[in-house]
Amino acid sequence: MATDTPLRPADSATFDEDRGSQARPVPPASGWAPRLRRLIGIEEPLLAWVPEERTRYTWYGALVVNTALLGALSMVLALSSFRSDLPLAAVVGVAVIWFWVVLALDSWLVSSTHGTTVRKWTLAVRFFLSVLLGLFIAEPILFQIFDKEIRQEIAVGNEQKVADYRGMLVSCNPTDGAATTDRPECARYQLKVAGSPAELARQIRTNGDRTAALRTQVADINKTLDDKLATEQRLCGPKYWIWRGGVRDVTITCERARKATSEYEKNSKVKTYEKQLQAMVDHGQALSARKDRAADDYQPLLQKAIDDKTRQRAADLDTDGILTRAHGLKEVAASDGFALFLTIVLHLLLLCLDAMPVLAKVLSGATTYDTLLGARHRTSRRLFAEELEVQHTCARLEHDVQRHRVRLDTDDRMRRLEHEHQRAQAERAARERAELEERMGRIMRARRSVTNSL
Repeated sequence: MATDTPLRPADSATFDEDRGSQARPVPPASGWAPRLRRLIGIEEPLLAWVPEERTRYTWYGALVVNTALLGALSMVLALSSFRSDLPLAAVVGVAVIWFWVVLALDSWLVSSTHGTTVRKWTLAVRFFLSVLLGLFIAEPILFQIFDKEIRQEIAVGNEQKVADYRGMLVSCNPTDGAATTDRPECARYQLKVAGSPAELARQIRTNGDRTAALRTQVADINKTLDDKLATEQRLCGPKYWIWRGGVRDVTITCERARKATSEYEKNSKVKTYEKQLQAMVDHGQALSARKDRAADDYQPLLQKAIDDKTRQRAADLDTDGILTRAHGLKEVAASDGFALFLTIVLHLLLLCLDAMPVLAKVLSGATTYDTLLGARHRTSRRLFAEELEVQHTCARLEHDVQRHRVRLDTDDRMRRLEHEHQRAQAERAARERAELEERMGRIMRARRSVTNSL
């Protein structure tokens, strides 16, 4: 019978017996090649059926490793350029971590493309992800290639920025100290230097205005005080004296006038205002003297302030930041046609190198290994579906058995319950008959006793 025919083991089968080719699958490989293929998700037992493609997938794994090494090199160059203060151990540690991240990402991108069921749009998405990764890896390498030109461009740009900043400081801070607040472009470039002629002139005007106002206030107070003194002298004169206790004395009106004069002189603080007025006059004279000397003293102070601000601006300018270097690379490419051509070519070359694992898959298309893997996937799905169907059938039969067992058990319990019910009824009927017979016996005995007595 057909079912009695022994099956040939899988490891002894041949891939093409008619051609007399070598036995398939071939013996497993050893060395570093299987490890490279394992990085991209290749299954050696399945690849043993198509050993002709071992070389292809070995170099495929080497491409992934090379991309990860290129990413680690890019990270080392980036850290050494942008964070030169980091110790060597930190740089190496970050580079190793980045190597692992790139290796894991590329391994996933490549391993997820195996099989004939991979669609073109999924390959396009994976290629897009690899291009993004390539851009991140390529930029530090480009910065290192054009390092000399970028630094020169940054230096020239910073010198121009410092010169423009100094020019605005000079324009917005004239040597005569004139105010430039009416110029909107000077809002960020105005310096505060003490002792400018214009500032001293403004202080002299302010002090003169305050002195004039205080002088007017003091004059008004003195005029009112003079009026009160004149009133006091008039009311306290001999004309208004009176006899009091035999002595000539002033009147109460005179005393009130004197008191009013004294209170007004005290409350008006005329002495304090006169001292303040004298101090303002002295301060105005000092300011006038300083203004005469300001023309010679202000210009060196202004020049020193402009020099300090210029040096601070030059120190604050960035020379190694990633954005600064990117702007420098753009300026280098824009200033020379060959530099632009070389930048584009290097960008494309590095992007192709970084995207080569997925790009190679897109260019090579489906291989025999992919066909076998797809067939195994389909077989696995079919076997799994059949296994699910078998499990479903077994579960359904088990449920049928359980239902039949419950049905038989129910019938048996119903018969036992019926039998017990019938037995209980019979026993109850027997008890009732016995009770009736006993009662009939008592009645008969009672009748016989009555008859005998009669």
